[in-house]
Amino acid sequence: MPEQQMLEKYAEVALKTGANLQKGQMLMINSTIEGAEFTRVVVRKAYEMGAKTVHINWSDDAITRSKYEHESKDTLADVPEWKVKMYDYFAEGGAAILSIRSTDPDLLQGIDGEKIQAANKAGAEAMKNFRNYTMNDRIQWSIVSIPITSWAKKIFPDSNGEEAVEKLWEQIFKIVRVDHDDPVAAWERHNSILSQACNFLNRKKYKKLVYKAPGTDLEVELPEGHVWKGGAAKTEKEGVPFNPNMPTEEVFTVPHKYGVNGTVSSTKPLNYGGNLIDDFTLTFKDGKVVDFKAGKGESTLKYLLETDEGSTHLGELALVPDESPISQSGLIFYNTLYDENASCHLALGKAYPNNLEGGSDMDEDELDKHGVNDSLSHVDFMMGSNELDIDGVLADGTSEPVMRNGSWAINFD
Repeated sequence: MPEQQMLEKYAEVALKTGANLQKGQMLMINSTIEGAEFTRVVVRKAYEMGAKTVHINWSDDAITRSKYEHESKDTLADVPEWKVKMYDYFAEGGAAILSIRSTDPDLLQGIDGEKIQAANKAGAEAMKNFRNYTMNDRIQWSIVSIPITSWAKKIFPDSNGEEAVEKLWEQIFKIVRVDHDDPVAAWERHNSILSQACNFLNRKKYKKLVYKAPGTDLEVELPEGHVWKGGAAKTEKEGVPFNPNMPTEEVFTVPHKYGVNGTVSSTKPLNYGGNLIDDFTLTFKDGKVVDFKAGKGESTLKYLLETDEGSTHLGELALVPDESPISQSGLIFYNTLYDENASCHLALGKAYPNNLEGGSDMDEDELDKHGVNDSLSHVDFMMGSNELDIDGVLADGTSEPVMRNGSWAINFD
């Protein structure tokens, strides 16, 4: 484990900048037993900040693997009512939610894909109300990661377990700015830069983005009234700022559900449901995936696309410059929270309603009319690189460079 001082700083930035826990507020933490030591630091810090109560939902990779090996598909798809009510209780009670993620990228390798699909779909259906709270920013929520041996060894295969974990802690502290004297202030500066990019793109009101790279030739229309977001978000009613993802290097918006055409190729592995999908290509026509292939994990990709109709459409597009510290690390993290912030990416599945003006107040039919996708899934995949060019098409039909060779081609001032 790293020095106690660094754990304290990480816990503080996760609570103050990530979830932005308020005095007298409930906190729900999702964590793994391998992260118990760090989680205890977070809990103590939360109470010191005035938390009303702190509830922990523990998980364990070994037990999760056993469940998938031995339980039937029907049993795995049976989500207990008490679990749904628990999540709804904290969301409806205005709690802050902090997820401390640390999972083996190959956790469910070799498990029947139908079992994974059934469990994922049932879980998404059961948690639909809770997800509406997070995806509409009705409560503060944040995700951070900590190392475990299996994950660290995947990134640093030539190191022994202890050395790999130490190297991963070092990378995480650097990427999440915990190595700064004042990480909270460093995040304020970073959020300000992302806000400038969003303001520029919101003024432009591009009608379409055109992506060109090896294996990628894609046009993505943007719905009228789309909104670019990035960095800190704010709760819908109280306006409390928080950072949903730590790290985050992206600015993102909603693509038009029916306005995506062409082909896109992945540039990093996608960890989906404990299985890796790699070297894959998706072909879109009028917004829908009409063809796909993968060098690895093609059956897993097929199950993802079959989750529901919305899983074959895009729900998010995000721009990340190649100068991102995650990209510059030269590492593949096999963890979407990190890899998506190394690269421009797209997401299959549900869109964030608040990426559309007035979208949070619209029902599913209204959102669909505006081209905003709905789905039980929301899965980011990476398609950016230092060979990616993106053009923005304006309302008058003229186009201008947005990115060249994976870097910003525009001045935000």
